[in-house]
Amino acid sequence: MSTPTTAQLARQWRGPALFSYGFRPFFLFGALYAAIDIAVWVPWYLGLVTLPTDFPPIAWHAHELLFGYVPAIVAGFLLTAVPNWTGRLPVVGWPLAILFGIWLAGRSAVAVSQWIGPVLTAAVTLSFLVALCAVIAREILAGRNRRNLKVLVIILALLGSQALFQWEVFRLGYSVYGARLAIAVIITLIMLIGGRIVPSFTGNWLRHRGAQKMPRPFSRYDAAAIAVSVAALAAWVLEPTLGDGLPWVAAVLFIAAAFQVVRLVRWQPQLTFAEPLVTILHAGYLFIPLGFALAGLAVLYDDASLSTGAVHAWTTGAIGTMTLAVMTRATLGHTGRTLTAGGATLAIYLSVLVAAFSRLGAVLLVDSSAPLLAISASAWVLAFGGFCLVYGPLLIVRRRDTVAR
Repeated sequence: MSTPTTAQLARQWRGPALFSYGFRPFFLFGALYAAIDIAVWVPWYLGLVTLPTDFPPIAWHAHELLFGYVPAIVAGFLLTAVPNWTGRLPVVGWPLAILFGIWLAGRSAVAVSQWIGPVLTAAVTLSFLVALCAVIAREILAGRNRRNLKVLVIILALLGSQALFQWEVFRLGYSVYGARLAIAVIITLIMLIGGRIVPSFTGNWLRHRGAQKMPRPFSRYDAAAIAVSVAALAAWVLEPTLGDGLPWVAAVLFIAAAFQVVRLVRWQPQLTFAEPLVTILHAGYLFIPLGFALAGLAVLYDDASLSTGAVHAWTTGAIGTMTLAVMTRATLGHTGRTLTAGGATLAIYLSVLVAAFSRLGAVLLVDSSAPLLAISASAWVLAFGGFCLVYGPLLIVRRRDTVAR
């Protein structure tokens, strides 16, 4: 008997289409949770509402972005990409539903951590990345695809940063190293995955248009850029211990920024403006060198506002924009739609960019901080709420060619 194909396996699942592929539940509910995160956090921060959680408002907001939203999108991406890397069948049906349930349980545990205590909260919230690691490790090892084990190492590092974050919050009321480590890990993941998909998707689109210039493929330069950037991120994570204003820390951050700018230029972003679905990948990646530059200036001038600006360039900017770019493209491709950005998708992209730049403005332009923060929060909710409205219907029904059969 022949082994069923991925499409056949999806058709054999008779339950909800939501659990017929990994990207479906995690992209949809990850985006919904990203919108809820800000919609709840702003009135909570202003003292208008409260939650029965041991996490202070800022710590809750950071935790749920870094360890709630991001792991959901990482799971959706990996559960969709790993079958292509390994040639193995995807995780669908009840195993996928159980994994999704573990993620939901983590969000609930954080929200009511005041009732269940720190130990149970940690056990429930950490279990999702543990389960995801187990699933991805099994698939990569069984598929003899060891070159992608570095992705597993990054997930384990994110798990370690989450444990550190929670230990700091439950002990001190805030996080320093856990939050920084998580941001560093996620930016490293974007540099690795982005280094694959940005030039690949750009090259495919340019070839289809008959362009002569092509993105430069991964080379020793890219390896060097990633190595320098990881070293800079490590120095940034340890900077509170190393001391304020260390010139060498600022220098390595500036060098990383330069490496990443050149890396982006090598991918030919100036040729992509006719297709927002491609351009947004380059726009999102641009926030990575911007974050390095702001972090370098923050260290050099011992400026807390610039430091916060670096954090939001990497989080609201790079993480928010790059994840939406991947989610929209993957959803269109895996649901049998044309790979082009319509008006609604363009509005989603513009909203997340407005959210990112106004959030930076709220940090750097102190006199206009309040209105810019309100604009940023509103635009973020519009971007991720808009994704749910536009792409939600595609995620909860079966792929067109699957239905046709």
